[in-house]
Amino acid sequence: MRVGAFILAAQFPGQCQGEALHRAVRPAQLSEEAGLDAVWLAEHHFVPYGVCPSAVTLAALLLGRTRRIGVGTAVSVLPTAHPVALGEQAALLHLVSGGRFTLGVGRGGPWVDLEVFGTGLRAYERDFPESLDLLLRWLREPRVGAAGDRFAFREVPVVPRPDEALTDEGMVGGPPVIVACTSPGTVRLAAERGLPMMLGMHCGDDEKAEAVGLWRESALAAGRSPEEVAAVAEEHVSAGVVQIADARPVAAEALVKAMPGWLRQGLDAHVTVDGRPRRMRDPLAYAELLCGLHPVGPPRLCADRLAATAERTGIRRFALLVEGSGELAATEENVRRLGAEVLPLLR
Repeated sequence: MRVGAFILAAQFPGQCQGEALHRAVRPAQLSEEAGLDAVWLAEHHFVPYGVCPSAVTLAALLLGRTRRIGVGTAVSVLPTAHPVALGEQAALLHLVSGGRFTLGVGRGGPWVDLEVFGTGLRAYERDFPESLDLLLRWLREPRVGAAGDRFAFREVPVVPRPDEALTDEGMVGGPPVIVACTSPGTVRLAAERGLPMMLGMHCGDDEKAEAVGLWRESALAAGRSPEEVAAVAEEHVSAGVVQIADARPVAAEALVKAMPGWLRQGLDAHVTVDGRPRRMRDPLAYAELLCGLHPVGPPRLCADRLAATAERTGIRRFALLVEGSGELAATEENVRRLGAEVLPLLR
């Protein structure tokens, strides 16, 4: 199993945005020392749910401050970005890091971001497949032009070429791409393109197992070989929450005390671009749900919880939110214990 840290740069009540970003950067660096596989960075706009507006920018900082660990976006919001611009950034990080960068992309939501960045509701509701296909072409072909409904431009050379990354093992291909999937339609989209999924921390094992089954069925139906399907399925990522303490009630209390305040102000700040009504989860109930779904408690319980998810879903890569306590020292201790006390049990 491969276990990584999931970093939201969450702004908890009473904290300034700079504090939230500092609490994101330090544990991300510490994840390499702790022996984790990767750091996954979220991206949000105009809300305290997460104050990092550019996951690729933060990824660049962390790639420069680390030497071994993988760094990925979870996710870069494609409807608010131009696929070529995002592809250029991904290629650059892939090349200068020696292949340690993974580009995670997602559809995002019908938020006011679409108005601010001028892409419009259509980019969210209809144009995600076209944007994804253009992005993939940019990362895989030497020259790219476009003649789609949304993007149309003459053929231009891809510079820098992402398939020219030099690593200790020699030349490697372009950066891995992973898709956040929150609906059956997006699951099918990822499967048809042979891309692995990232499944959200709000989902239980049964729901994730169902998504994996649909993905496999859709990939085979699209003509992907069983060998390719098996290989790509190894790269699915399950997002979750981790909080380690000597007793489960202590770990759960740390989250239930801190997370509802963050969730309340963070989720409530989202504004829809077209005024559509939205239903907000009950923050306390959501925090309690996350404690029940994910590795929260003593190291052995956490290891068993991850093993059970892997057994039920077939997913063996994890991105675990480590900052749920809202405190820097507690987050750093959480990362250390994850590396020192949980990972050895999984190996």
